[in-house]
Amino acid sequence: MLKSLRALSDATRLRIVALVEKDELSVAELQEITRLGQSRISTHLGLLADSELVQSRRDGKRTFYKLIESGDAKARDFIQLAIRGAEELPEHVGDQINLKRVLALRREHAQVYFNQVAGRFDRVYGPGRSWQAFGHLLLRILPPLVVADLGAGEGLLSELLARRCKKVIAVDNSEKIVAFGKAKAKKNGMKNLEFRLGDLQSPPIEPGSVDMVVLSQALHHAEMPAAAISAAHKVLKGSGQIMILDLLEHHFEKARELYGDRWPGFAESDLQCWLEDAGFRGIEISVVAREEQPPHFQTILAGAEK
Repeated sequence: MLKSLRALSDATRLRIVALVEKDELSVAELQEITRLGQSRISTHLGLLADSELVQSRRDGKRTFYKLIESGDAKARDFIQLAIRGAEELPEHVGDQINLKRVLALRREHAQVYFNQVAGRFDRVYGPGRSWQAFGHLLLRILPPLVVADLGAGEGLLSELLARRCKKVIAVDNSEKIVAFGKAKAKKNGMKNLEFRLGDLQSPPIEPGSVDMVVLSQALHHAEMPAAAISAAHKVLKGSGQIMILDLLEHHFEKARELYGDRWPGFAESDLQCWLEDAGFRGIEISVVAREEQPPHFQTILAGAEK
């Protein structure tokens, strides 16, 4: 009894118990949900296993953990107390949202496949083999869409998309940047690229008029990110898609001063909630890049369908 009480005296272990109560999870999945380090999670799982509160099973190279299947009434009581305690923690709501997202990814195998491809790409050098070349190839595959690039800045992404898309509407709240973008588009003869002055929360675009909305490193500059996502939903056609490329939540406070950021990135759970509340479905969110240099910014990609 004392051993179990000691095991459940830590807030992180309460979080883990509440998560593996829903479904068996690997260490990597617990990392994805909690954003805690591998060694820290493994240590806590070891203590819970030693106290006979969780059990594990091997599946290839991975180990999955779940609550122990015990007929002991005291063990069941301890676990129920732990789950009730976890519900009082500030991380609980985010943990449950991330759990739902991670289990969906597991079913689809999408994240595992992408990581395998990305891992192989940089392993062996090959002449002419680069992400830049892959990017141009993928641009050529784009269908003739009408795209809204919200928070477009000077329009680098807009210009690339306009080479293949039917029309690109680039929206930014800076008069100077919009004037610069218009002049550059005219100079390059890009008649299907239109710059408009406007705000992310109320873009100057007709409701139900675009096939895709892109928010590339723009959402963390928005005053109200949730309102920007709702506005994106309104301008999309039925079955239109939103793509959000932004920073994962970080603790580099100087970003506000250096880059004018309003928000220090976003937790996956925040994006999941905002997309769901706006009415999007088929939501997929994953980390797609990690910078090697400090402060080690990470980039997340969120996609969903109206």
